[in-house]
Amino acid sequence: MASKTLRFPSPRHVHQLYGSRDENLGYAEKHLGVKLVTREDWLKIEGPDQAVDQTESLFSFLNEARTQGLSIRTPDFHRFVDTIARGEIDQLRALFGEPLVIATNRKTIVPKTLGQKLYLQSILKNPVVFGIGPAGTGKTYLAVAAAVSALLKNQVERIILTRPAVEAGEALGFLPGDLREKILPYLRPLYDAMHDMLDGDDVARLTEKGMIEIAPLAYMRGRTLSHAFIVLDEAQNTTSEQMMMFLTRLGEESRMVVTGDITQIDLPRSKQSGLLEVNRILQEIPGIDFHHFSGSDIVRHPLVLKIIEAYDRFKNPIIEEENA
Repeated sequence: MASKTLRFPSPRHVHQLYGSRDENLGYAEKHLGVKLVTREDWLKIEGPDQAVDQTESLFSFLNEARTQGLSIRTPDFHRFVDTIARGEIDQLRALFGEPLVIATNRKTIVPKTLGQKLYLQSILKNPVVFGIGPAGTGKTYLAVAAAVSALLKNQVERIILTRPAVEAGEALGFLPGDLREKILPYLRPLYDAMHDMLDGDDVARLTEKGMIEIAPLAYMRGRTLSHAFIVLDEAQNTTSEQMMMFLTRLGEESRMVVTGDITQIDLPRSKQSGLLEVNRILQEIPGIDFHHFSGSDIVRHPLVLKIIEAYDRFKNPIIEEENA
């Protein structure tokens, strides 16, 4: 058995490392096999040598995350503990070894998983990036953050956010209101992300000037989008023709990020998803990168990962039987 005491600048500093929730310390104790005691500005770790070393690494990475601007919530803490428990310390070392920070007017955004960091690095490096993965991985949110940052740095002249308006089990024509009011619910997640990064008055002013445009995918037809940062969300619901139409809008000094979840396709069965098809067509073209997120990149409530895994098991019972 070993014992080690870690000291920090203040009691508040210590509390912030575990989300100020005592049950999070209990979670770490259970999954790492240690006993944790904290008082004032110190944290004592007791347990087997390897477990104590792992837990010390955990709080070292949490402290580095805090230093780089990450506000640690319970899901974040659990994710760090789980990564350490799986022996994936190198992933956390890579995640925080070279800070990658996206600055917007309202908040500083730091990637919370290695997958998110690699995705952001790809966006900064390539003109066209596809972010493919399950719900809750931050693929759209990070793309919007990168777009806002590029606009604030005058790297682009405008942001264009778009989505296909697919009738996922509902008839669009029967919704109340005019065309804009009918389409608005499909675009609401993009508005929400934008307002999380810019003040409402700034969004309104930039929208009025044409520097921010949020519109259905159909509005992109026939245009050449130059000096712009363009994000296509819910791309799994584009047809093959729509995907080709969108990608060929790319103009001078523009960047595109295409996001989607191929497990949530709402197109009629007779229609091929443009996102599924493009993954096979454009893989070998320089300047185009495909980033695939996994369940470990989910940054919503921890139950979201368990829900997705349960659905995967339900849809693939044969795989489960073979692994049994």
